[in-house]
Amino acid sequence: MAIKRIVFLFLIFFLITNNISAEIKSLKNNKTNVRLGPDISYPIKWKYKKKYLPVQILDKHYNWRKIKDFENDTGWIHISQLSNKKTVISIEENVLVFSKPTMFSRPVKKLSRNYSLILKKCSGNWCKVKNKNVIGWVQKDKLWGKFSN
Repeated sequence: MAIKRIVFLFLIFFLITNNISAEIKSLKNNKTNVRLGPDISYPIKWKYKKKYLPVQILDKHYNWRKIKDFENDTGWIHISQLSNKKTVISIEENVLVFSKPTMFSRPVKKLSRNYSLILKKCSGNWCKVKNKNVIGWVQKDKLWGKFSN
């Protein structure tokens, strides 16, 4: 009976910690301070200057979230600076956006590295994305961010 409880507690712990590490949010504003610790008394580590940049939540402390970006940089952000908007970012140079989810469709635009996009939906290995300059389909392995629908 004790073994079952230990296994059950381990399973619960694994599910909770695994769920936190998979949480992805996006930056709400064009300017966001990233701090060394979870309070305004901590110095600013750097500033993001890009809205809709996806970030992964690593830890929580009251109203602060420890985040990691696609370059594995980490720091603390206040929850007021985060959005639930599903976003992705291109992780390679010259990523093609297609009109349909196939390489045989018409290319719409060529993206540079670090190009932020709003995620509309994913289907197989393709994701439909948009922003004010483009709408179309991109191969999922060329993107980093939140892929669940």
